[in-house]
Amino acid sequence: MHTDTERCVRAVQSKDARFDGWFFTAVLTTRIYCRPSCPVVPPKTRNMTFYPSAAACQQAGFRACKRCRPDTSPGSPEWNARADAVARAMRLIQDGVVDREGVPGLAARLGYSARQIERQLLAELGAGPLALARAQRAQTARLLIETTELPMAQVAFAAGFSSIRTFNETVREVFALAPGDLRTRAARGPRTTAAPGVIALRLPYRAPLNPSNLFGHLAATAVPGVEEWRDGAYRRTLTLPYGHGVVALSPKPDHIACRLSLTDPRDLTRAISRCRWLLDLDADPVAVDAQLRTDPLLAPLVDAGPGRRVPRTVDGAEFAVRAVLGQQVSTAAARTHAARLVTAHGVPVDDPEGGLTHLFPTPDALAGLDPETLALPRTRRTTLTTLVAALAEGRLRLDTDTDRERARAELAALPGFGPWTVESIAMRSLGDPDAFLPTDLGIRRAAERLGLRATPAALTARAADWRPWRAYAVQYLWTVDDHPINHLPA
Repeated sequence: MHTDTERCVRAVQSKDARFDGWFFTAVLTTRIYCRPSCPVVPPKTRNMTFYPSAAACQQAGFRACKRCRPDTSPGSPEWNARADAVARAMRLIQDGVVDREGVPGLAARLGYSARQIERQLLAELGAGPLALARAQRAQTARLLIETTELPMAQVAFAAGFSSIRTFNETVREVFALAPGDLRTRAARGPRTTAAPGVIALRLPYRAPLNPSNLFGHLAATAVPGVEEWRDGAYRRTLTLPYGHGVVALSPKPDHIACRLSLTDPRDLTRAISRCRWLLDLDADPVAVDAQLRTDPLLAPLVDAGPGRRVPRTVDGAEFAVRAVLGQQVSTAAARTHAARLVTAHGVPVDDPEGGLTHLFPTPDALAGLDPETLALPRTRRTTLTTLVAALAEGRLRLDTDTDRERARAELAALPGFGPWTVESIAMRSLGDPDAFLPTDLGIRRAAERLGLRATPAALTARAADWRPWRAYAVQYLWTVDDHPINHLPA
């Protein structure tokens, strides 16, 4: 979008927050860059130029605006919806892969050469993987500086910097303030109170956001010991590269309040990325709802509660295991099966608030599972053990960067994986916005009540007009039935 100057100028002049994250405005006279919704008086058109990423602005010598804080913009919805190499690379960079594995590790995950990835990212984002990762490190550093009392040396290494000197230089260059000045400035303003060892931050999103189905679904399907709903917040344990953590997420009118407790602060980037992915916070609800409103049967559902997101997962392998446990049983039964698995094979953790007890078991931990200990039909046991073996051996990957169509084919080849299970995993593990569940009981009930033919073939044909947002249509169709997944817990 940054190449459409006229459209960008209109967005800046109207301070339209819907375009935050789509592009960044660099002001030639002040050498700062802003988000489109920056509250200051818009600069003259001749003094504006536009970039597709914060990293591209920084590479061109611009510093971040202190008023609108463009580094805290929601991510581009392009990376949320697309499945090509650039989108997959951006999701991996947001997860901190470049910091942990370098550009060669990023390229190896995508199946391209490092040179090819560099070329594609430069062409579309105006910055290569190292520059994009540097911008991400700067954002993480700012969060740690402003929300914790960690010494600056610890902040530097936790944010992914290789040296304190590089950390200091980057912070000064990007924010035009020394790290100590950033902390002093933050201390003068209103701060979110948090317990010692807890990082409190705000996760931005594009309005509108309807929390009912998002948090209602997560709370209704919560696995005891791993997840819970407490005091207006969804809480769960997280398995992270350097340790583990506990997160609490609460819906607020203009943001999601996030409280993170980490055993290693180096996991902050990954934890934030996982939480944003879980809540689908980089979606563009205006574009989604506009498309779905063109169907006269869906339009009333959209108007009744616009801004529904797709509840995803913090770990693709975890959801795949839970999807198998949930085949042809009630939500309560699926939770019971998962809780038994967690108790027997999950890693115990300490939760200061006392409600969470374990991490969800990894595929490696489940690889030695004795199928006879499972209270499941024999065919379901085979399905589960086959899935776990494929995940543990690396033959099947269900990460945010996974090729969606390839993963669908690999899942369908496993015994016991029908269309419902494959599409559920595509929707929630892989984040495919066009995943569709025509065989789902709730969808078929909704179709009948709306006067549609409820056969899978008829539903698939009708859903052609909802593409590429059929996963969001599923969320609206589920609201036709009065189920706990559609309501925030009391």
